[in-house]
Amino acid sequence: MKEAEKIWYVVYTRPRWEKKVAGILLEKGVENYCPLNRVLKRWSDRNKVVLEPLFKGYVFVKIPEAEKWDIKKIDGIINYVHWLGRPAKVKESEINTIRMFLQEFSEVQVVEKQLDVDTEVLVKQGVLMNYRGIIVDVCGSRARVKIDSMGIQLTAFFDKKNLEPSGWA
Repeated sequence: MKEAEKIWYVVYTRPRWEKKVAGILLEKGVENYCPLNRVLKRWSDRNKVVLEPLFKGYVFVKIPEAEKWDIKKIDGIINYVHWLGRPAKVKESEINTIRMFLQEFSEVQVVEKQLDVDTEVLVKQGVLMNYRGIIVDVCGSRARVKIDSMGIQLTAFFDKKNLEPSGWA
């Protein structure tokens, strides 16, 4: 009988528990990946390279879909990262890209993509999904977007997570 296909998911961990959760998962035989970044720390008496989690509060787990809810019973795991109401799945190629990047570079930084005024964006979710517009204003986690349609101009606030620069689409 064929072994169930394993899928990469992302789980939230307790604060500063990423490496501990990865160790617990390893002990239980669960394939996981906690990307570690080599960072030079400077103290008054010395410098030292330490390994810090690249994504604070997250660990990747590779498990069969049928077993995904068992993972939440593990100490230190809070929940899955969700996308569109379901646990988010990550492609194997994306995990490999992160691995190769971290092998090549040290002191890597995770930077949220910027959405600035006058940036052309694509709406990724909701009733206006796939509409293009121009950011007029940015307020915290929301952005006001101007959408030209039917000869009129509409503006509405969108969560920034539901927008992406249209050059990246």
